[in-house]
Amino acid sequence: MPDVRLTTPSYLVLGIIDTLGEATPYDVKVEAARTVAPFWAMPHAQVYAQCDRLVDGGLLSEVRQTSGRNRRLMKLTEAGREALAAWLADPSFVPVEAREHGILKLWFGARPEVLAPVQFAEHRGLLEGYEELAEDVGPLLTRGQREALEFGIRYERMMLDFWQWVEQRGS
Repeated sequence: MPDVRLTTPSYLVLGIIDTLGEATPYDVKVEAARTVAPFWAMPHAQVYAQCDRLVDGGLLSEVRQTSGRNRRLMKLTEAGREALAAWLADPSFVPVEAREHGILKLWFGARPEVLAPVQFAEHRGLLEGYEELAEDVGPLLTRGQREALEFGIRYERMMLDFWQWVEQRGS
């Protein structure tokens, strides 16, 4: 079994397959888009590449369906369960990389009076979406899922405050 270097996207795939019990790469892609995409986006091609790496590394097992679309159904192996459990238990800190395009544009000279109103409106829309989600499915979420959703709500509130500050500085 090759020694596979695990990255955050690796753990995302392991976590989703663990949650679903078994899944195809397509199922992982759909579930990631439905759940974690607001705070951890992952390109579709990366999902498929991670699945291949994790199968090759012995962290996922795969069964190919012989009829129909020849889909690959994957499950965590014992090594995959152990790797996911060790990652979940590790409290180490990794700094956030915000990757906010608006902030990068400000840095390189975008006009704040043009940028701020649009950024404010977009972040307000995201906040409203998170708040609706919290109202609709909040009680059904696990504690960790509710806390991750709360992060999204607080982050968007902070971004609203920031862009409002940027806009007011120009006045």
